[in-house]
Amino acid sequence: MSSINKRIRHKNHKRRVNVGALPGSIIIPDDALEPRITIYSFNQNDLQKSHGKDMETITRQIAKCTDHTHWIKINGLGDAQLIEDIGTFLGINQLVLEDVVNTHQRPKFDEYEGYVFGTSRIIYFNKDNELINCQFSGIVKDNIVISFEESHVDYFEAVGTRLKAGKGIIRTAGPGYIFYALTDTILDNYFVILSQLGDMIDATEDKLYQSPDKSIMFDAQQLKRTLITIRRACWPERDKINDMIRSESPEINKDTKLFLRDAYDHCIQAMDMVESYKEVTSSIIDLYLSMVSNRMNEIMKVLTIISVIFIPLTFIAGIYGMNFSRQDGHGKLIKDNMPELYVHHGYVYALIGMFLIGLIQLFIFWRKGWFNKL
Repeated sequence: MSSINKRIRHKNHKRRVNVGALPGSIIIPDDALEPRITIYSFNQNDLQKSHGKDMETITRQIAKCTDHTHWIKINGLGDAQLIEDIGTFLGINQLVLEDVVNTHQRPKFDEYEGYVFGTSRIIYFNKDNELINCQFSGIVKDNIVISFEESHVDYFEAVGTRLKAGKGIIRTAGPGYIFYALTDTILDNYFVILSQLGDMIDATEDKLYQSPDKSIMFDAQQLKRTLITIRRACWPERDKINDMIRSESPEINKDTKLFLRDAYDHCIQAMDMVESYKEVTSSIIDLYLSMVSNRMNEIMKVLTIISVIFIPLTFIAGIYGMNFSRQDGHGKLIKDNMPELYVHHGYVYALIGMFLIGLIQLFIFWRKGWFNKL
């Protein structure tokens, strides 16, 4: 990530279009990963954590910790039966479950009777410098918040660390606050990516001023494409957070809305940074093209000067290269034929005259400033 020479590859899943499929159908992508379940059950004085891969892990942990708030974290969407079982256990609408596995949703927030549902876009660079753009989905109901992620990457490790530390209100503010914390983590990581992109834009600008070449245009274009990807996540994320702030659902309480307003401000800041960086990358491309155009103009200027100098010289050489004889076959002078053909040292005089014409032209061009910055 520190070098602009590394190409940013955009790793996106191909979108499957199931024409005519029944609404609410749970169709798992072929490349979906096997689910890994992590459950945090916590209250003010206790935190219990368990792992598993099936529905029994969830039901057993909830039954054991009846006076706890539960964060059920699912990494991987490769088990349709598990998704169905969760929907049955929590009473979730099939259309919501369809949105969970259909991982090309734009960020949104929906309210249902007894629960709320939201999606966001998780964007980060992996170790191979690939820009990953995957989906986060979350459901908040009663004392349970359940999150779905496409990959096995522990993207919300910081939230888990805060739960372990038990500081602040994270254990006591309810599942709505956990949902806010997950959303805020996503926004914070947008700033991490934008900081990295800002360094790459600065490196591209430095290269433009020091040793410009055509790779600058390609680097700026791929940076711009990355910024567009982040922009497509930020804009609807703003609307999603705004919907959460205006929500009347009891799952999003008044205290949580105070923190959501702060997250809304962060989202606006991220959007401003994206727009600013997009303008900078566009100006880099425009400036490079202008520099290429100016360089071409300078080359054409040099060629024009050379051509203008040699045009009169070529004219003179052409005239004296016509080889019209001064005399006819009887030694009689022919009227109006080239008298200079018999001038002594005429060849030398012609060269000197051509040389002087060239010098005079160069002097005139110099006085006009044509040689400046060649």
